[in-house]
This record gives sequence, C-alpha cells and structure tokens, in this order.
Amino acid sequence: MSAVLNQAMKTTTLGPSGITCSAIGLGTWAMGGWMWGGQDSAGATEAIHASLDAGVTLIDTAPAYGLGASENIVGAALKGRRHEAVIATKCGLVWHTQQGTHFFDEDGHPVYRHLGRESIFHEAEESLKRLQTDYIDLYITHWQDSTTPVEETMDALLALKQQGKIRAIGVSNASPETLAEYLRYGPVDAAQERYSLIDREIEQTLVPLCQQHNVAVLGYSSLALGLLAGPIDPTRVFTGDDQRATNPRFSTANRAKLKAFFDELEPVRQPLGCSFGQLMIAWTLASGSVSVALCGARVRPQAIQNAAAGALDLPPEAVQRIDEAAARHLQALA
Repeated sequence: MSAVLNQAMKTTTLGPSGITCSAIGLGTWAMGGWMWGGQDSAGATEAIHASLDAGVTLIDTAPAYGLGASENIVGAALKGRRHEAVIATKCGLVWHTQQGTHFFDEDGHPVYRHLGRESIFHEAEESLKRLQTDYIDLYITHWQDSTTPVEETMDALLALKQQGKIRAIGVSNASPETLAEYLRYGPVDAAQERYSLIDREIEQTLVPLCQQHNVAVLGYSSLALGLLAGPIDPTRVFTGDDQRATNPRFSTANRAKLKAFFDELEPVRQPLGCSFGQLMIAWTLASGSVSVALCGARVRPQAIQNAAAGALDLPPEAVQRIDEAAARHLQALA
C-alpha cells in the first residue's frame, strides 16, 4: 500500500463563485478562546502564518468565536498577506440586538440567532473592521433563524455581493429544505456542515442536493473536536470552559475504543508515513462528500500537521480499511 504526496496542496472551487481555495481550511473557533480553555493570540497568529506557508488559503472564522476575538486575530495576522487568503466568516449569531431567538450566553452576553436584513448589514460592517479588509470572500449564515424569511436573508446577502463587500454566499447548519429555499432566490456557493468519520449524516441528506446544484460542501470538525487526532491519554483532564470536559464522546470508555481503533489502523498509517490525524483528514477528503476539510488549530505545529494532509492521497484499500475499522470500533461514538 502506498500513498501519493503531491507537490502542492489540493485545491477546490467554491461553487458558482469560481473562487479557488485549498482543500484544507484553517478553522479558528478555538482561537477565540471561548469553550476551548482560553486564548493565546501569539500562538494563533503563528498558526495562521504557518497555514499560509503550507499552502492553506481558506481561513474560516466567525464573529461568535470569542465575540469578535477570532476575527480580530485573523485580521491582524493577515496584515500584508491578505492577498494569500480566502476569508470565510459568518453572520446570524448576534449580541448587538435581542431580535430573533436566544441561542446561548457567551461571557455574560446573550447571543441570538437573527438573520434580518439590517442586522446582516451591521454584522458585515463590523466583520470588515475586525478583519481589516474591504471584502469578505465567503459570507456564511452561521445558524438559521426561524423568525426571518429566507427571502429577506438572501436579499441582504445578494445586496452585499452587488456592493462588492462579499464575493460568495454560504449557509451553515441548514437542513436540505432550508438550503433549497435559499437556492430559490439566488446562487449558494457553499454549505458548511459538521462532517467526519463519525459524523456522516449529511452524506444521505444534504450532500446530494449540494452536488445537484454545484454547492461546495465545507466539512467542519473534521477531527471531531480532536477526538480523531489520535489516541488520547486516559489520564488527560480537560479543564475550565473546555467543552470536551463534559462531552460524553471523550469519556474514558470511549478513549479505550479509540485506542483499539487506532491500533487496528497502525498497519495502514505506518507505510503512509503520516500521523493518525492526517489519516483522518485525508479520509474526509477521499470520502467524496466534502470539497474542503476544515481543521482547527491554535498553535503552529497543529497547523503544519493539518495542512500536510492536503497533499496526501489515500489509496482505495486504505479508505476501505478505515471504514471497516470504524464500523467495528466507533459506532457507539457517533
């Protein structure tokens, strides 16, 4: 069994927009600190620079990641390198208004799902300031708002596109029915959804619709919050507001199942010369369901490791053995 390491990062196109970006995207949720045990701006900046140096062009962020903190970090890190990046950010999780529906509280601020026209215009201007740019490459509705007609939301996004403030339109955490509604009013370039070896529901629901309408699929949480990055020390403790501290997937029993899974895949991984995390990311791209695998990183080594997966081609027999091992060991984790 052998793998092919390309000379360059795989690339893809974001739907009808024609925007080309790397098949690996840098996810910056953790850089905002909230729900990830704190923030390290210097480390995050190094991770962004290392990603760019390794051929990662898609940088995915959102206002809700630390109430603007992540966008601020991305904007500062891209000074002088903006032309190298395809920036994806989002709208629809707001704390400047109490319109819409309450979703959660972040650092004492109530955050609402709201995709009204004027709110989207306000959010876009705030994001442009934090990102220190005059345009956003891909603007995504972060979570859907049941109180605002999709027609109104799409009208605002199309207006921003006409003004040159955004280049492409995306939706996230949307049902196939909601995506179909968006498509009634104009082109959608990307759909961003959770996707990994243990989160494959969209293969049967959203992916067929996206393929039918040339909508690129961006899979987030490609390593399932780090669960699929490799064996987890059974003594490791997640502290503070780190969401993994209370996530049942990270239980001691599940860590044992993961160890058995990775042990079985050692004969697959070793000849490929990659890490387990890279193997899982490469599987995500090889599955054929997503155009981009979004991988979170907070420090330079993580970013370099993730980016390298974009040059790894898995042979079909490796994909099959991963699927078979997952069926044996990971069913209970999904």
